[in-house]
Amino acid sequence: MISFDGPLGGDMRHAIKWVVDRLYLQACSESDSTVVFLDMFQYIALANEKHWQPGPYAGVELKILHKNDTTGGVVVLRKFHAGISVPAHTHPAANEWAWVLSGEWEEDGVTYTPGTLFYAPKGQSHGPHVAKTEVISLTMFDGPLTVI
Repeated sequence: MISFDGPLGGDMRHAIKWVVDRLYLQACSESDSTVVFLDMFQYIALANEKHWQPGPYAGVELKILHKNDTTGGVVVLRKFHAGISVPAHTHPAANEWAWVLSGEWEEDGVTYTPGTLFYAPKGQSHGPHVAKTEVISLTMFDGPLTVI
């Protein structure tokens, strides 16, 4: 078993890099593993190759990392500019999961920091959200990203 120090597995970037490095080294050291390694994931998105796009509210930007053409679901990086407040809203066609990667996010008077996971069921009102600092989240919608 591999363990990393810190809350929720420590610094996830280092944990993921450690695992990927080990898989790469293993793949390079085994004759047929390189092909298996390259075929391990059917889709890979590199965030630094994506561009920020305007989000559904002023002061919110999105990097679309993946879109499911069948369901309309998306995985995005979301950037909330410092001080932005997003009013209460509903996503009528999708469940939403948001993992805070950086910044300070306020919800109902409570400040949340990196490592927090939010879940909003389809059709349930949530918010307002306040970005006390610039906030980056990894967010998944399992259906079309619509806001009412």
